[in-house]
Amino acid sequence: MKGQLSHELEVNVPAGQAWELYGTIKLVKLVEKEYDTVEEIEVVEGDGGVGTILHIKFKPGTPGFAGYKEKFIEIDNKKRVRVTDVVEGGYLDVGFTLFRVIFEIIEKGSDSCIIKSTIEYELREEAAANASFVSIDTVAKIAEISKNYLLNNRD
Repeated sequence: MKGQLSHELEVNVPAGQAWELYGTIKLVKLVEKEYDTVEEIEVVEGDGGVGTILHIKFKPGTPGFAGYKEKFIEIDNKKRVRVTDVVEGGYLDVGFTLFRVIFEIIEKGSDSCIIKSTIEYELREEAAANASFVSIDTVAKIAEISKNYLLNNRD
């Protein structure tokens, strides 16, 4: 079973400024600081480039998973796209064979852009009921946190 969910949020900052956040490890640090259910994001390997592996740990009592590891598999500075796959734990423990998050910064004008967040997933047929674990809410909240940060820290 395959599925995809997307979310878009317009931000009144230049696309290049938004990409400075999304295309680097700065986004990870912002999420760790501002996302209320995240306890810690540990950089297991890498420096924020392709191949970087993060261990995301959630606060006790958070619904869902205690944590999982994800890997940056693509960072395209020209297209302003970052692709991250879950590589251990979390979704993979409940029948998913792929859980991917794609962040795109789309230029809308000289002073505005769209943060597009897409979740792509695949799961084994016998685990199809677990598709309900997938929610766009997480990436939508990351986009809102990012928007607030970007608007308060304009170039």
